[in-house]
Parts: sequence; C-alpha cells; structure tokens
Amino acid sequence: MSKPRRRKQKKQVKAELKLRQFAATELSDQLAALPCAADLPRFMVDTVAGAYAPADAELMIEGFGAAATRPVTLRANTLKATAEDIAAALDAAGIAHRPVAWYPDASILPEAQVSDLWDLDIYRDGKIYLQSLSSMMPPLVLGAQAGEDILDMCAAPGGKTTQIAALTQGQAHLTACEMSIPRAEKLEANLHRQGAKNVPVMRIDARELDEFFRFDRILLDAPCTGTGTVVSGNEKSLRGLTEQLLSRCARSQRALLDRAMGALKPGGTLVYSTCSILPQENEDALQEALDKHMDCELIPLDGTPSESEARRAQEAGEEPRIESNALTEAIAAGQVSAIANGLPGTLTIPPSRDFEGFYIALIRKRS
Repeated sequence: MSKPRRRKQKKQVKAELKLRQFAATELSDQLAALPCAADLPRFMVDTVAGAYAPADAELMIEGFGAAATRPVTLRANTLKATAEDIAAALDAAGIAHRPVAWYPDASILPEAQVSDLWDLDIYRDGKIYLQSLSSMMPPLVLGAQAGEDILDMCAAPGGKTTQIAALTQGQAHLTACEMSIPRAEKLEANLHRQGAKNVPVMRIDARELDEFFRFDRILLDAPCTGTGTVVSGNEKSLRGLTEQLLSRCARSQRALLDRAMGALKPGGTLVYSTCSILPQENEDALQEALDKHMDCELIPLDGTPSESEARRAQEAGEEPRIESNALTEAIAAGQVSAIANGLPGTLTIPPSRDFEGFYIALIRKRS
C-alpha cells in the first residue's frame, strides 16, 4: 500500500500593508537643498514636507543639523541616589551641569563627553543612567503608580524600564518584554546595575503575548526607523534607513499596538511612542489601531478633554477635566516644543539641539 500523502500546509500570506506615500513637491525640493539635508534619504524629506506645515517641516530638517551639537544628558537613578547626590558628584569631578526644569531628576552636561563619566563611581554603581531627554518623556506620561501591573513591551536596553522602576520606587509590579536574546541579556544587566529588583524579563515576541495577561498600564516604545535620532553628516545614524525598513517597522508597530490594546485592563492606559517623525509609524498606525479597538480612546496631550470626558461634562453641566502630566505642563510652560501632526491630541517632538525627534500618544481602555 502506498503511504497516505501529507497535506501541504498553505503558506500564510501577509495582508498587504498600504502606507501613505508622499511625492516630491516644491517644498520638499527646497528642503532637500538645505545643507543639513544633503545626506538625508529623499523619501524622508518628501514625507516631512508632506506631513507637516511648511514652517514645521523646515524646523524639523534644520533640527537634524542642530543635533550634531546635542549635549550629553542623564537621569539620576532615584533607587540609589538623589538628584542632589548626582549634582554633588558632578561638581566634585569638575563636570558642568544644569538641571532640566520639567524633570528634576534629569541633568544636561553642556561640555562633557560620555567618556568623561565612565570612571566616576556614580556611573559604575548605577546611580545614573545616560538617556536622551526625549526618551525620558514616555514614562512620565505613563504615570505608573505603586501596586499597579505595568508592562514595558519592547524594553531593551532598559532606560525606560529602569525609569519606571525609579518613578514608582520599585513598588509597581513591573514586567519587561524583549524578544532578542542578546538585548534581553543587556536589559537584565541594566536592571541589576540600576537596582531595579523583581522585574521579570519575558524573552518573547510581544506581538505573541499570551491572552492571559492583563495590565493597568503599558508602555509600547515600538521599534522604529529611528528617523528622530538622525544627525546630519553622521553616517551611522543614517545606515539602513530605507523605505523597506519603514515598511517592516510599520507592519510590526501595527501588530504590537493591536496586542497592547488587547492586553489592557478596563480603565487601563497605554503610552505609544517612537523615536520616529514619520506619520506612517505614528499617527497612521495609531489611528488604525483605534479604529479596530473601539473600546479604547485617545487621551489628548494638548490641553483638550477626551471625547468621553467632554460628553460627561456636557451631560453634567460641568467644565471638562483636562488630564495633565509633567510633559504637558512643560509644553504649556514653553519648556518643550511640540508641533502639530495628523492626529490632534498626540505629540510630535521635533529634533533639535536638545531633543531627539519623538512621537508620544496616550490611550485609555474604557471601563
């Protein structure tokens, strides 16, 4: 008798991903002619020109040039030291520093190189974490509290994970996800060095997070093209920056957002952030996720109420409550600049001398 044939498994075909395309325009031609845009990929210049108001687009392109003189910034690890302790140690080492008005634990070192810190005890002992100012913003918006179940979905190398641990003084039930084994090992090393205890690291693809898990707050700082971190004239910052990379990142971001919204507890909040300034990775991805998850809503970061709060206030005959945090207060005070994007209520931080380009949005699952 002949052996029964094994049925061939159908190869799964990924659904086509249609991203917005931006053609060359007179404005993008003008931006591409700027000296600081000389080595930028043309698709990136066309996208910036098409996605933002002309003045903001020019500001953004010029910001990539200003990034060449961006100073070293760090965060005091308050699990081990106070900001005053760090200031005293920097003074003793003769390293100039100034505080960040909107985040007292952060410092700017206007004249230092990273290597100037390597031999200091505060560096070796994990009392500081070298981190860009922009990447400190998402944990502040997240607003994690002691006792809550918190997930950092794409956690390595651990800057934001350890910041959440510090902000909650290690009293939150914090979990970190990282699918790359080498990156997960680096994450675990940083957690240990920073004194962030009892933070389990799940070495899994967060897109495949088990349906069993539910969290009060989730930080999804998604893998992206990194266009916000580009520095004009710096070949390393531009390496691999192609439309193919954008397509891969955009597909992954949509899957991660889908899983993140599904993993929120009712009333739970999600912060979605990227170090990209491309709308295909930011507002476009988020709008698609919100359209799919009708039980989730955008919590504006621009001083306006959410849709549900506006309805509640109208029905009650009251003024709507406006949610605020350290970042929204800093923007209102003129300490941080944000520019308009295609989804009002979300923030685009343009690249500049002090800040990397960043996108931040806050979402809540309805109770």
